[in-house]
Amino acid sequence: MTKPLPDSIDATVSLLEGADYVADRSLATVLFLALKMGRPLFLEGEAGVGKTEIAKVLAEALDRPLIRLQCYEGLDVASALYEWNYAAQMIEIRIREASGDTARDAMRSEIFSEDFLIRRPILQALEGAPGRAPVLLIDELDRTDEAFEAFLLEVLSDNQVTIPELGTIKAPEPPIVIITTNRTREIHDALKRRCLYHWVDYPQADRELAIVRRKAPRANEELSRELVAFVQRLRAMDLFKSPGVAETIDWANALTELDAVALDPNHVADTLGVLLKYQDDIQRLQGAESRKILDEVRRDLSSS
Repeated sequence: MTKPLPDSIDATVSLLEGADYVADRSLATVLFLALKMGRPLFLEGEAGVGKTEIAKVLAEALDRPLIRLQCYEGLDVASALYEWNYAAQMIEIRIREASGDTARDAMRSEIFSEDFLIRRPILQALEGAPGRAPVLLIDELDRTDEAFEAFLLEVLSDNQVTIPELGTIKAPEPPIVIITTNRTREIHDALKRRCLYHWVDYPQADRELAIVRRKAPRANEELSRELVAFVQRLRAMDLFKSPGVAETIDWANALTELDAVALDPNHVADTLGVLLKYQDDIQRLQGAESRKILDEVRRDLSSS
């Protein structure tokens, strides 16, 4: 039995916290409105800030299936919506020919029936059972092209798709749609207008500390405070790719595995590859630079 949708912003915050997602009030507000109004939610932001996790947490918290469409360059309608099982269709044709049943119209209606239809993520989401409509995650939409965006307009506007051989398939209950993009390119306004929009930013230090406490509970308080402050300072630097929340959590867990109880220069130097993903950024932080940042972190924390 699915859980009811939250009836207030505070209930939305509690729903997310119950699944270990620490959301700020602005995100909880737009998520509450998207659920209340039955509108898709368009989440934009840097990689690693927790956009995809929102859909996963929502599906878990509401006890609904999560259907994920991972976008990539060259994604087409067949991969996202449906395709026909051509091998099974050919076998069926051969069986009918061998039995002498070659009536063209009857054969066509039979082989282009739902028995031979392979349902891809979007069609699966639209055919969700009433009362348990799934969460449809369309992840990293900016990796696709404008043609795929145009295809999504019918889905997002009318919660339906058209299959030429079968006709229009409309969702008995609209799925909860979460769309994410890392903003590697702009998404067309026509698609954005069909959604509620929210920019997911890097969290402030207090919220990131709360996230680390939940996601890396083995890290002690001193280590958690120091590594969060260290990461916050890195994001203020002109790095090729600033560390996301996912990297902060990974770093906390990695340092815990090394039995660290506080940051020290050796641990920082040895584990920068957990936090940063580009060699130029790692080289910049090696040696004196990371020691300088660590000294500043400790000075700020001791005076706070």
